[in-house]
Amino acid sequence: MSEISFERPDPLDFLDIDSLLSEEEILLKETVKSYVDKELKPNLGDWWDKGTIPHAELAKAFGDMGMLGMHLEGYGCAGTSATAYGLACLELEAGDSGIRSFVSVQGSLAMFPIWKFGSEEQKNEWLPRMATGEVIGCFGLTEADSGSDPASMRTTAKRDGGDWVLNGSKMWITNGSIADIAVVWAQTDEGIRGFIVPTDTEGFSAPEIKKKASLRASVTSELLFNNVRIPDEFVLPGVASMRGPLSCLNEARFGIAFGAIGAARDCFETALSYSKEREQFDTPIGSFQLTQRKLVEMMVTVQRGTLVALHLGRRKDAGTLSPEQISFGKFDNVRNALEVARTARSILGANGITLEYPVFRHMSNLETVFTYEGTNEIHTLVMGQALTGLNAFT
Repeated sequence: MSEISFERPDPLDFLDIDSLLSEEEILLKETVKSYVDKELKPNLGDWWDKGTIPHAELAKAFGDMGMLGMHLEGYGCAGTSATAYGLACLELEAGDSGIRSFVSVQGSLAMFPIWKFGSEEQKNEWLPRMATGEVIGCFGLTEADSGSDPASMRTTAKRDGGDWVLNGSKMWITNGSIADIAVVWAQTDEGIRGFIVPTDTEGFSAPEIKKKASLRASVTSELLFNNVRIPDEFVLPGVASMRGPLSCLNEARFGIAFGAIGAARDCFETALSYSKEREQFDTPIGSFQLTQRKLVEMMVTVQRGTLVALHLGRRKDAGTLSPEQISFGKFDNVRNALEVARTARSILGANGITLEYPVFRHMSNLETVFTYEGTNEIHTLVMGQALTGLNAFT
């Protein structure tokens, strides 16, 4: 019997996960990765340091690449698979969580509710221009006093003739200050309704939140509504309950399950490269047993998380993915990505806190990803209820 020989595993794809992807998926993944590597990574340290991004330039670039609302069908959207969208999120967040958030908010939180619950007139009016990046959207749900319990929101919308009048505020809104429209959820006498609010409407303002220590390559804002008058044709007709905003959040959480692993992968690859170049005691630190253990733990975490995300993507494409399974991906991949970032920082030592390397930037960003789109605790309770059938929220 002849001996079977095996090639040494690729350190950057130890389980050969790319072999599970189609040629089309690999092409999309590599296209996004190339753009992130060439156009974004050289600038991200400066953008993060200055707390700004060239949003108009990025919106056009992402629109040209077909990445805005890419998983939606029709109305100028690319109509890719959910898995393809997830892979794009992974590569974007390998650049920066704020960049992935920009794309996620546009597609999953602003475009998706119009696509899912909007009228044909609303879809035709907004989605084609949002797909090209001409129109930027944001999603107004969270309030200063209602984060994990969004149903307790205080923002209201009341009928006044053929119009609606909005009053209240929203907090921690990605893209808020740069948006052309806001999809806003408010209490009404008919239940929770969604409103398309052009940001140039009288009474609307969106002051940017400054002095952030995380997600600095991203615009975060407060939304204020002072007797904002909206015509009835700007109301999303397809939903009048919390099912509306929660379905949007599930779309975004799905992307995060992929995206967080992108950040973790970038931290691992940075630490691996650094460990082979940095010498102490006349030898690369990668030759030390403790360092090798850290590298192995990071690699296993990244590979396992990628498999989890890919499995969720296949289930979503098959129409069998449950909200509880999305919670699994968001819960586990984000907490593990944060641990990878912290471990990578320890390998880089003092260099790990500089923006010359991406590790601390990822680590800081992931602290926010850990709590937004459902805190780790909330996703724990979602899965706990799935296990026991008992509601721990009340």
